[in-house]
This record gives sequence, C-alpha cells and structure tokens, in this order.
Amino acid sequence: MSSTIPFVDLHAQYLSIKSEIDSVIADVISKSSFIRGPYVDKFEQMFADIMERKYCVSCANGTDSLYIAMVALGIQPGDEVIAPAHSWISTSETITQAGGKVVFCDTSPDTFTIDPRDIESKVTSRTVGIIPVHLFGQPADMDPIMAVASKYNLWVLEDCAQSHLARYKGKLVGTFGNAASFSFYPGKNLGAMGDAGAVITNDKILADKMTMFARHGGLKKGDHQIEGINSRMDGLQAAILSVKLPYLLTWTRLRQDRAARYSELLSSVHNVTPPVVAAESEHVWHLYVIKHDKRDELAIYLSKNGVQTVINYPTALPFLPAYKRLGHKAQDFPNAYANQSQILSLPIYPELSDIQMASVVETIGEFKI
Repeated sequence: MSSTIPFVDLHAQYLSIKSEIDSVIADVISKSSFIRGPYVDKFEQMFADIMERKYCVSCANGTDSLYIAMVALGIQPGDEVIAPAHSWISTSETITQAGGKVVFCDTSPDTFTIDPRDIESKVTSRTVGIIPVHLFGQPADMDPIMAVASKYNLWVLEDCAQSHLARYKGKLVGTFGNAASFSFYPGKNLGAMGDAGAVITNDKILADKMTMFARHGGLKKGDHQIEGINSRMDGLQAAILSVKLPYLLTWTRLRQDRAARYSELLSSVHNVTPPVVAAESEHVWHLYVIKHDKRDELAIYLSKNGVQTVINYPTALPFLPAYKRLGHKAQDFPNAYANQSQILSLPIYPELSDIQMASVVETIGEFKI
C-alpha cells in the first residue's frame, strides 16, 4: 500500500472549511471572548434547535456533561444507576463520582447497545435511573427502555457522545429521556478543536440546575446558590462548533454512504462480521465496528500494511481493574465479554475515499488465519 490510511483525518475536515474556521477563530481572539459569552450562547441555541429541545447547557467536556446531569437529577449516595457493560468508562465513572452505585447490564450481541431484556432484572428498590448509550452511533432500543423507566419511575439519561443526529423510529436520540449528554471531543461526528460537551433537555428546572452546578453554583457571577464545579465551554470551541454544525447533516450522510459501501465490500470477505443496524434505526457511524475471531492478529496485520484501526473497547467495563471490587465474572455479561475480544473499528470519516475503502477491505481479505 502506497500510504497509510488514517483511522480518522481531522485535518481533511479542517481544510474543507478552513476559511470559515480561521475567520471565526480570529473573530473570537479579536474580541477576547474566551469564556462563555456570545459565541457560547449562539452555539447553545443552535444545538438546542437542531436537536429539537428547548434547552442546551454547554460544559467543558462530555464526561462532565454526564456528571452534571446526574447531580441535577438528584442522585443520592448509594442510589443505583443501570448502565451498559460495554462502553467508555465515562458512562460508569460519573455515576460513582455523583455518589451513586453503578449496576452493569449486558449488551446486545449484534448492536453493542444495552440489552433491554436484561434491564428489568437489575432494578432494585435503590434504582433511580438508566443510562442507555447509543454506542458507535447506533441507537439503543429506546421503547422497552422507556417502558421499564416508566414502570419503576426511573429517570433516563441518554449518553449520545457518539450519536449526533442518530434516530430511533424516526425520532432523534437524545429526545427520549429526561436529559441527554453529548461530547464534542475532536474525533466525534461533531467535534471541537479541544474538549467540549453539552446536555440537552426540555425541563427548565433541570436545565437551570445543570447550568448552576456547572458555573460554580450560580446563574450570575458571584451569586453562588450552591457549591458547584467549574465546567464551561470556552468561546473558541463554541465558535468552531457553530461553524461546523450546519455541515453535520451532510457529513452524517457521507458517513452513512461510507458505511454502506464498507458493508457491501465486506460481504464477500470470509470470517468478517460487518456491523448490524437495528430495525427502524438510523445509525450515524461514529465508528464502523466489525467482528473477527482473530481480531488482534488482524489488527497487527492491517497496521503493518498501512491501515490504522482502533479497538473500542478492548475490555468491557465490569472486567476493568477499576471495577474489580464488584466481583463480576464473564458469565454475568456473556455478550459484552464475547464482543470485547472480537471487535475492531475500521477507518471511517466523511472524507474517506472509495479507493481507500477498497484498499482497507482488500487488505482484510488478504489476511490469512
């Protein structure tokens, strides 16, 4: 292969809108509007509008957005929150940080999202909420999740860090629960040039609580109603995100096109299981994740042949040293346990060319077990 195919190419995206990005960065600098201010206000309104919610509370990063939302939802020490066994650790660590106890639930063997059939069995008298993760850009199965939440009077905080504009049965993910968390980490479908995050909701009281907590406990500077934290989106990131947001739908369509092409090309490759899209779901392909019985060997082979890949995530959460205290075993989460050793994320981004994709698949096909 003549050149390396990167896992993600953020520079290519920048070059496509360089003049707009450079102009808005210069504008922020000229006005010294670095912390909150009009650029943040503008982005919050734009993002609330595109997500069809009344309120958007921006913050420093996606992890903080989960923590801020749970504190505002009123989590108390010892409260239990159900979360998927296979996700990034932000989903679970913030439960503990907020004073709660994480209760893991197995995931679907095919879609990698939380298994609704396993949720109700995890509900106890201490359960207060559920955090479904729309993992890799695939919507979780929200109807049965919301049914369990309604039955037991639980709040639902959707983790949409990887699922900007994904839809479940025609409805945007992030609009089902009490609130929804988003990350704008640079590699996300909508990414800043640094860290940034947000929470959306239709509940004004909840939005005010989140805003207050994220700004040192006050809605006005110096007026601290509670003890809070310092988690603010800066003006540069807000301005950059405001430039990128109008392109998000186009970029999403390109990701979907790239994913469809991958699946078509991989259909004739032996020993590879392409990703499954759940019925009535619109996947936005933050990641294109295949399964292979010899995943580690395949990843090494691809790397040696110029194809960058990533394993998201090599160890399911219950089996990390961080959760050794919970004493979980493989049989507690059979799907998550099986998937962790088989999944491999291939390069996918709007600028990925047909030639690059054909090279990736050709190289996979040349791998001999």
